[in-house]
Amino acid sequence: MTFFSSRFILVGVLGLLSILHSAFGIRFVIDREECFSHSVEYEGDTVHVSFVVIKADTPWHNNNDGVDLVVKGPTGDQIHDLRDKISEKFEFVVHNKGLHRFCFTNKSPYHETIDFDIHAGHFQFFDQHAKDEHFNPLLEQIAKLEEALYNVQFEQHWLEAQTDRQALVNEGMSRRAIHKALFESAALIGASVLQVYLLRRLFERKLRTSRV
Repeated sequence: MTFFSSRFILVGVLGLLSILHSAFGIRFVIDREECFSHSVEYEGDTVHVSFVVIKADTPWHNNNDGVDLVVKGPTGDQIHDLRDKISEKFEFVVHNKGLHRFCFTNKSPYHETIDFDIHAGHFQFFDQHAKDEHFNPLLEQIAKLEEALYNVQFEQHWLEAQTDRQALVNEGMSRRAIHKALFESAALIGASVLQVYLLRRLFERKLRTSRV
């Protein structure tokens, strides 16, 4: 194996590991408030954030109360403040490296399941000896390709979470439709029985009157 190919593999693997290290995803159940911290090591990085309220622990799955999300930087400065959101996807540029805090607040009386995803995009080359003007642009394109692939995965994850939520909403609507149909059927049967009973009483009265 040549020096070029071994260095190419090493830089590619290290670049991929650095991108994966900056990713964070979790699906959790929130009662009132849940906070998560994520460290961003470089200023100027772009942080991609998405979340979807998958379901609420309520008999009616189409609970549209949503949750609040407050994002704060390492200095305590407020970066984002989202209110009553069922689903959201946004990004921001890091001005101060360090620990960023993401706090969710659930104001509904039900426990809610949330799919939460973070990815901090950063390009970094670990090989400081490579000065070849043809080699460096190739590494940059590889790093950009890795970032683009992860952005596709990030978008796909968000869409899958949206699909999971919609499936639960549809399931809840189907159940309500079935319950409504059963109730209407029971009401119709009850009305029919009552109608037959009243007709029989009326017929019996007329029969007794005619005999007298």
